[in-house]
Amino acid sequence: MTMVGQQVPDVSFEGPDGAQTTLAAWRGKPLVLYFYPKDDTSGCTREAQDFTALADQFEAAGVALLGASKDSTKKHKQFTEKYALRVPLASDAAGALIEACGAWVEKSMYGRKYMGIDRSTLLIDAHGRVVREWRKVKVPGHAAEVLKAAQALAG
Repeated sequence: MTMVGQQVPDVSFEGPDGAQTTLAAWRGKPLVLYFYPKDDTSGCTREAQDFTALADQFEAAGVALLGASKDSTKKHKQFTEKYALRVPLASDAAGALIEACGAWVEKSMYGRKYMGIDRSTLLIDAHGRVVREWRKVKVPGHAAEVLKAAQALAG
């Protein structure tokens, strides 16, 4: 499922402060929205640390960052504090945002099929339209690649 050229869905999820919000609240400047499977696991920690390391450059470009998983706001807070993360994290326990953005997919491990979060990133313009997407993300170098695209968008 490609979302490039489409408006992001306006479904409800828990924002970083624990209050219900939608992506419409993030309009007005470009947004990098990335989906990851689980707090405090090796790949997800590395990805959050990589985005944190580049947070000042995203901010200088006028681009907001938001990570999202099904973990609770409480788990996000612990994860953020443990690693001094500077990326706000949204909780989508019901999976509405994750599904609507095409990041809820069938996976397979050891021949067993199950549903899970596909590590994905969307670059969304100030008007809520997806301008670039990355699916099946490999963490090394990803945040830097997204930063380049975000800087080009912000112009």
